[in-house]
Amino acid sequence: MFNLLDYPFLVLFVSVLAFWVAARIGGTLRKRKKDLGNESHEELMFVLGGTLTLLGLIIGFTFSMAVNRYDQRKNYEEQEANAIGTEYVRADLLPAADAAKVRVLLKSYLNQRILYYTTRNMQRRREINAQIARLQTDLWSAVVSPGSTQRDAVAALVLGGMNDVLNSQGYAQGAWWNRIPVAAWVLLALISIFCNLLLGYAAHEKSAFLLLILPIALSISLFLIADIDSPRSGVIHVHPQNLESLAESLRSQ
Repeated sequence: MFNLLDYPFLVLFVSVLAFWVAARIGGTLRKRKKDLGNESHEELMFVLGGTLTLLGLIIGFTFSMAVNRYDQRKNYEEQEANAIGTEYVRADLLPAADAAKVRVLLKSYLNQRILYYTTRNMQRRREINAQIARLQTDLWSAVVSPGSTQRDAVAALVLGGMNDVLNSQGYAQGAWWNRIPVAAWVLLALISIFCNLLLGYAAHEKSAFLLLILPIALSISLFLIADIDSPRSGVIHVHPQNLESLAESLRSQ
């Protein structure tokens, strides 16, 4: 399903066009009423100032929401790397054959998780998700079999570590799904359009260039928010630095 918010550059283009059109409509309405009068002009500027203040607050609030979600994705990536690394070490507590199997599966799982963070192709992501699901089943089976025979604190430690590995993937996936609500975007877009409409109505006929400043500035702000909020598209992404560092460390052993 197409989602405009998944394409920050398209958000930039559409918002510039929509805000500029709103400003031009305001300017056209102003031409039909040439003389506002001092009192009407002061009232208009008061309303415009209040609307711009409200817009600034909403942009700041929405930007904070986007940054918090970005930080959440980064934190869960770090937690996932820690969980995999810890379980790799705990595999030493298992019998030699089971430990070797768990380590091989963990390395394969780690590589798939790195690909999940870096792959942009949707079809390729589906294949990676299917492979991750199979590896999770194999990993759990690999620790359940020896754990069912030992039934001691060591087995509980290994099982708990594997549980953390599997849960950390779910938490990371949930953080990627946690996006800014559509209602917040609708409110932000509507107030931005009204601000540009009022600006066009309040501007003089010779201030056509000034009518581009606010639309462009607002569009860049929306682009930045959409870029931070989008896990895969745009410029700003969560790079799996911790997972890659762990993979490099395991390869060097």
